[in-house]
Amino acid sequence: MSAETQIACHTEYDVLKKVIVSPPTYMEISEVINETQKVYQSENINTKIAEEQHADFVKTMQDHGVEVIEIEPKPKLNEQVFTRDIGFTIGDKVRIGKMASKIRLEEIKYFKNLLEEHNIPYQDELIDSIEGGDVIIDQNIIWVGISLRTTKHAVAKLQEILPDYQVIDLPLAEGILHLDCTFNVVSPDLALVYRGGLSETDMDKIQSHYEVIEVGDEEQFTLGTNVLSIGNKKLISLPENKCVNQTLREKGFEVIEVAFNEIIKSGGSFRCCSMPVERK
Repeated sequence: MSAETQIACHTEYDVLKKVIVSPPTYMEISEVINETQKVYQSENINTKIAEEQHADFVKTMQDHGVEVIEIEPKPKLNEQVFTRDIGFTIGDKVRIGKMASKIRLEEIKYFKNLLEEHNIPYQDELIDSIEGGDVIIDQNIIWVGISLRTTKHAVAKLQEILPDYQVIDLPLAEGILHLDCTFNVVSPDLALVYRGGLSETDMDKIQSHYEVIEVGDEEQFTLGTNVLSIGNKKLISLPENKCVNQTLREKGFEVIEVAFNEIIKSGGSFRCCSMPVERK
């Protein structure tokens, strides 16, 4: 048996070395499971465009030295492109929670198969009802959104499993799917935040740790917080989010704009479509 794959993930912004994705081959809004999908249900997804945009996203990562591991998409798993939600990497291990949405439960099987194929160590379903879109890590702090997909019990269990970390829960406002739709950490001292998704008390908690770039209502709808950092102050963002992108550039970031407007119709963007297993 070959050696285990190197796993290391301690922040959202260290240099991305290895990531898991799944092409949107069977992407479709078949059963509405979030607020964004309600808007696009009748229009639905143009799979050809979604595949082209996802391929550009993958190529962008590869052009910057990221090893991309693909899960083969399966028919009827319409949300499989959002690999972030199935698990999350903290330290030297991938951790798998149970998906809250029944139509996504089968994705776990194929995710585990891929991990085993690549000798990637994982901890299997020790936490009930927690999704990776609600988990933001920054060194010894784990921020976890309390949402329709992630429970307070899951947060307590995560703290029990990881006693060397400080786990901070952030209850999300109604209509916010995951924490990364309202909050994301892009450097040791800077975060993107949509104020409307969090309480003022929790905004104070975040601002005690980071300088904040506030995302407005319009750019929250186009998932302005859901950028993917690839390291060295470089990140991937939607061209539509002009205010967020300009502010990030003023802060010294290199913003790589990639079209993703077809995929975000289903409620997720770059962070949602990538599950890091190694950052250094």
